[in-house]
Amino acid sequence: MTDLLELLKNNPYPGRGIAVGQNRVYYFIMGRSENSRNRIFVPTEDGIRTEAFDPAKLKDPSLIIYHPVRRIPGALVVTNGDQTDTIRDLGDFRKALMTREYEPDEPNFTPRISAILYDGGAFELSILKRKDGRCLREFFCYEGCSEGRGWFLSTYRGDGSPLPSFAGEPVEVSMPAPEEVWAALNRDNKVSLYTNVGGEVRLFNKNLGD
Repeated sequence: MTDLLELLKNNPYPGRGIAVGQNRVYYFIMGRSENSRNRIFVPTEDGIRTEAFDPAKLKDPSLIIYHPVRRIPGALVVTNGDQTDTIRDLGDFRKALMTREYEPDEPNFTPRISAILYDGGAFELSILKRKDGRCLREFFCYEGCSEGRGWFLSTYRGDGSPLPSFAGEPVEVSMPAPEEVWAALNRDNKVSLYTNVGGEVRLFNKNLGD
């Protein structure tokens, strides 16, 4: 098992990441450009959405403004893009993601990462990424996990140009406290963090002084 805090401290730019454990989930976003950094998480009736911190500085909202978290009947959906809405609308995690692919942000072709946490404790993770000019769709199913452990998936392996996509299976990690995860993220690149521990939601936003 990998220490999630060390994993994050040693990676200045994992991009966007999801960690799912027993009765808890974390989702964070990072940014290198002014447009990506100009964001905050705000609560909604069924989850959260991203919002421009300074609307006057918002340039292209297409890939940065979306609902990362939505509650649907029997499950919680967490993703790094508008595929959250696709999953909600179709009501089926796999069928929905079979209609989507990686983001069209050449040359990075950012992967779409998604998770669904079922009320019974099982969960699924998915990554849609570009490989040999095609979309590779990977799905990972878990019947649950032990206390203090979870599985982590991010968009990138680290910084670079172009950014290298996440490779391999989700990483088995420790699941520390929300404030520890926020502190472990790179100070310059972190933007926002959503945490849900036993139904208690907390939002961390750099632009709001967190």
